[in-house]
Amino acid sequence: MAPVSTSVEALDGNKVRLHVAIPASEFDKAVDAAFRKLASDVKIPGFRPGKVPRELLEARFGPDVARREALQEALPGYYADAVDAEHLDAIAPPDIDITSGEDEGDVEFDAVVEIRPVATINGYDALRVEVSSPDVTEEALDAQIDALRNRFADLAESAAPLTDGDYAEIDIKGYVHDEAIEGLTATDFLYEVGSGLVVPKLDEELRGKRPGEILKFNDRLPERFGDRAGEEVAFQVLVKDVKRKVLPEVTDDWVSEASEFDTVDELRADVRRRLELVSTVQTQMAARDKVLEAAAELVDIELPDALVHQEMERRLHDLAHRLEGQGATIEQYLAATGQEQEAFVAAVRQGATAGVRADLALRAVVAQEGITATEEELDAEIARLAERMEEKPAKVRRDLDRRGLLEAVRSDIARGKALQLLVDRATVVDEQGKPLDLSLPDEEPASGQQPEDQEVSQQPPAEESKA
Repeated sequence: MAPVSTSVEALDGNKVRLHVAIPASEFDKAVDAAFRKLASDVKIPGFRPGKVPRELLEARFGPDVARREALQEALPGYYADAVDAEHLDAIAPPDIDITSGEDEGDVEFDAVVEIRPVATINGYDALRVEVSSPDVTEEALDAQIDALRNRFADLAESAAPLTDGDYAEIDIKGYVHDEAIEGLTATDFLYEVGSGLVVPKLDEELRGKRPGEILKFNDRLPERFGDRAGEEVAFQVLVKDVKRKVLPEVTDDWVSEASEFDTVDELRADVRRRLELVSTVQTQMAARDKVLEAAAELVDIELPDALVHQEMERRLHDLAHRLEGQGATIEQYLAATGQEQEAFVAAVRQGATAGVRADLALRAVVAQEGITATEEELDAEIARLAERMEEKPAKVRRDLDRRGLLEAVRSDIARGKALQLLVDRATVVDEQGKPLDLSLPDEEPASGQQPEDQEVSQQPPAEESKA
């Protein structure tokens, strides 16, 4: 039996013409399948559904019915197989034109399809990027110590007018007409001025007040009040007492009580090490982003609209999915952030364009450097995916293979390696042009809590994780 044959002709505009020739003996399988489907859909006296002979169906409906069905149903599969056989990276739906065999005999068709362009870039092995220095300032160190002091602060009576950071002991009543609102009525409530935990106007009214003063005002409930958000509520507040934070002095005795260290110097040294670690990791990530941006600027080919549109759709889908988890929509997100739809779409397009350009840069480095993903790296990535999905690695591999995504995972790994190669070869300097050493310390810092408001993350930029 003659096999299906394929050939490719390059066209302008990142397009190719894929020619597929299917021998009649091969295509007859698709016609048989179409007749079987027809047999299951029709009722003919004397035959059970699906058991009507093909000859009878041809005589009753004509051979053209099944052939038309076969052409419609089978050609997409032949096209997909031909794309794989020719190793084409199609980025848009094809325009298919049947050139032979609509009525009988061998079937031939042409598929004109846009493919991903292949960029070649120069100078990527000598990139120079500027980032902020990871050096830890004394102000940042003092802020971390003060954060620890705040956790051990005492509240002392104060006769001074209320200001942000002070605590007011209040009786509060929030009501609409005569209905008290649940969660807005309390006695002896200790409230931190400036925290915004009730309604914004409460903080405005409390500033400058002293014990004994009575406040009356109206305000609208914020979003966190759910169905009642936006409803206007009347408030009556009695200021009963004013308390101010008193931070402990930074002494060896306090340090030994508040931490696992014995002296102020030991605590400061540990906090400095932690801040330096966090700052270095953050600077590493900033450098990776800058290196990727610099490499993307080396791509000087015109970007296909199909790729940009795909990336825009991916980003919008991801945003919609995240908002859905919070019970919101993109329309509500735009309203809450005060963005016009046109400006929002333009920003998404700009980000998507930059993402596509960066992706093409990484693919260029992969090709020019001959970077590949090893089987060990593929196994490790599948194991990571399996752990995240709470599945067995063998099942995840089977699913990826069945969906034709194993090569996409390999490509993802290779592009990640390409980015690391760019980073390793790049020169990273600070604001003064001084080269930076962003290697992490060999040893982990001493045990204890990580500095507040800092998060260590070593995830690659979004462009790395695309298939």
